[in-house]
Amino acid sequence: MERYTVTGMTCDACRARVEKAVSALPGVESCSVSLLTNSMSVEGSAPQAEIIGAVEKAGYGAMPKTSEKTAGGRTEYDDALKDTETPKIKKRLIASVMFLIPLMYVSMGHMMWNFPLPEFLASNHLAIGIFELLLTGLIMVINQRFFISGFKGLLHKAPNMDTLVAIGATASFLYSVYALFAMSAAVLNADNDAVMHYMNEFYFESAAMILTLITVGKMLEAKSKGRTTDAIKGLMKLAPKTAVVIRNGIETEVPVEQVKTGDRFVVKPGENIPVDGVVVKGFSAVNESALTGESIPVDKKEGDTVSAATVNLSGFLECRATRVGEDTTLAQIIQMVSDASATKAPIAKIADRVSGIFVPFVMGIAAVTFIVWMIVGESFGFSLSRAISVLVISCPCALGLATPVAIMVGNGVGAKNGIMFKTAASLEETGKVQIAAIDKTGTITKGEPEVKEVFACEGTEPSELLRVAYSLEIKSEHPLARAVVRKAEKEGVEALETEQFENIPGNGLKAYLDGAECAAGNLSFIKGFAQVDGSVSKKAAQQAAMGRTPLYFQRGGKLLGIISVADTIKEDSAKAVSELKKMGIRVVMLTGDNAETAKAVGAEAGVDEVVADVLPDGKEAVVRQLQQFGKVAMIGDGINDAPALTRADTGIAIGAGTDIAIDAADVVLMKSSLLDVAAAIRISRATLRNIRENLFWAFFYNVIGIPLAAGVWIPVFGWTLSPMFGAAAMSLSSFCVITNALRLNLCRVYDGKKDKPVKEALPGKLLEISNENNIIKEKKEMEITVKGMMCPHCEAHTKEALEKLDGVVSAKADHTTNTVVIETSKEITEADIKAAVEGAGYEYCGVK
Repeated sequence: MERYTVTGMTCDACRARVEKAVSALPGVESCSVSLLTNSMSVEGSAPQAEIIGAVEKAGYGAMPKTSEKTAGGRTEYDDALKDTETPKIKKRLIASVMFLIPLMYVSMGHMMWNFPLPEFLASNHLAIGIFELLLTGLIMVINQRFFISGFKGLLHKAPNMDTLVAIGATASFLYSVYALFAMSAAVLNADNDAVMHYMNEFYFESAAMILTLITVGKMLEAKSKGRTTDAIKGLMKLAPKTAVVIRNGIETEVPVEQVKTGDRFVVKPGENIPVDGVVVKGFSAVNESALTGESIPVDKKEGDTVSAATVNLSGFLECRATRVGEDTTLAQIIQMVSDASATKAPIAKIADRVSGIFVPFVMGIAAVTFIVWMIVGESFGFSLSRAISVLVISCPCALGLATPVAIMVGNGVGAKNGIMFKTAASLEETGKVQIAAIDKTGTITKGEPEVKEVFACEGTEPSELLRVAYSLEIKSEHPLARAVVRKAEKEGVEALETEQFENIPGNGLKAYLDGAECAAGNLSFIKGFAQVDGSVSKKAAQQAAMGRTPLYFQRGGKLLGIISVADTIKEDSAKAVSELKKMGIRVVMLTGDNAETAKAVGAEAGVDEVVADVLPDGKEAVVRQLQQFGKVAMIGDGINDAPALTRADTGIAIGAGTDIAIDAADVVLMKSSLLDVAAAIRISRATLRNIRENLFWAFFYNVIGIPLAAGVWIPVFGWTLSPMFGAAAMSLSSFCVITNALRLNLCRVYDGKKDKPVKEALPGKLLEISNENNIIKEKKEMEITVKGMMCPHCEAHTKEALEKLDGVVSAKADHTTNTVVIETSKEITEADIKAAVEGAGYEYCGVK
């Protein structure tokens, strides 16, 4: 995605024009323009020069945004988010008001309430007219930007809000100039009645007031828009400017931009950590609330990771830099929030369709209004006043800002609480979730299991079982494996050297130990290597019923025993599940554990349904099939969750999880707390509600305001609206929309008192329905006969050929019996199996 800064945009019609012009280029896949940040994001292969040329041809300016980022995470957004408009508008407003006050004193105060005037004006109507002309001209020069932008847009056949203002002010001024010249002729002819008539036809004050009031609205809008980006600005301010690094044994303070990966740096109590790193010396409590929203400090010791912008509270830390510049967690958060604000929510398409035709439509209504009032016999001045009122009251900006300001504030609220929405679409979709599919390990549970019992089979010593288990599991990264490793290390067990180590995702692992094939894993996997007797199965069932996971170990075809491991659920998991259910969301737990263990954990957490014995690719299949019942959110933290996170309508990654899971997700939770899932849904629902309120106000304002300005109600109620009041209404409309969006900052994201369930109830037990339709398939075993295998090498060759088939989990060949036991995770045709066996050079003789 390429990002550009766009200049010259003043309203949503401008944004729509730029978006349309760039989207029409060959090679542009998508284009999103943000009026809020004056930025444009373009995806596709179109050359940069062509994109900039298209923007300039549309009447605006564009330049590529630089990709350089500092170590603290400060990016080009520093300049993009800096409020440069408000000071300029403020100067224009002050100058305009200085000239408007005497103008209104003369035109309104004297004419309507007989305020005293200097002698040279009081007795000279022509002097009054010239005085008003000069002051109005000065105000128009001060606010020339409206005329330049408005008429430029008109010349490019892309009229915008400034066009409406420019035409209205110009028409008022020119007609007033005409009235002034006509009055001059009346003065020469001493026609006092004509003089007074033309005096009442002056609209100089209307032109000046229109421009000044619109400028007031622009300033309020600019200040409010600045507040919508407070969250990102706050994150940027957290980035430290310097770091104390150790070079040649000496502590040296350097700009944070000069810190490189691998550098050693020190952090004293009370200082901010400059970059992401790993603690190599020291112990301290670190406040990570800036990134996670969690106020409780986290203890850090040697080997623990630290993040940029967090605060060292107590001890002295020496760390090694691991991620600097744009790679730090802080920089990625800023990038994520900024990118989300630059994208467009699906709900914004309604406003986009209207904005594209709004200004020409309003100009047409103004023309019709003028013609109709002239036809019914009203004066030229009256008819013109009604047309000008229509032009200045219409506001496409409120319509265009309705969605992006709410998205920006919603993203900011999420960022403050450690909840990151990657795109505007993900912020919108999260609130529509009906089913939450949650991974067990590391999400519902702590992900730090412990060994509860070591059960050795007859003829095997527990120490021998633990030694073999340690030798196998030490090479695995699975949480259950780490529990076994911790147990063995605590017991002082020494690991043996293994060969040909192989990890079988979702099943277990195998390797050769002193020439003997060893395996570890679940029951179905271990059955392919050794016989499991009744006493072991009974013991395993007992452990599973207690919520523990039994791990089986075999060596050389002999079952050595089982080691039971348990992972306790997080303190807040049950509460989080309860909150999701209160929202009307069906909670389904997915796990690779056996059914008994999964049910025990599921019951403790309070989930609605449990799917056990799920392989990594099986999670994606379950999510896909659950989608037939409603919008599905997948919540997980591991590498094996990535396919399911991608498949789900909304993928939510626990922030403490793997980078792959985070990359695959739509929403990232910086804390490892399921309560943030409910909080993310609340933020999404509140933002959607706010967007609907903004769109309603924007449409309602124009639907009510335009007929009133046109004089539709004059024959019925006598209601009229002067151009000045129309301008005031227009100036406040955008301000009201932005102010309403800022109310999102008051959203109490962890308060579930106002949670309401989704309206559409889901039918019965989802998985029961799924199973009836044969959707969720369990792992299956099949045994085939293969002739021609003469030795273990032939077995290995056959095994390798079969395990290349999609859906084959494992294959165990035996040349002495001419059989191969195949374990599958999905349906596989016999033709594919036959082709694989014959391709390996052996004879396929069918399924037993």
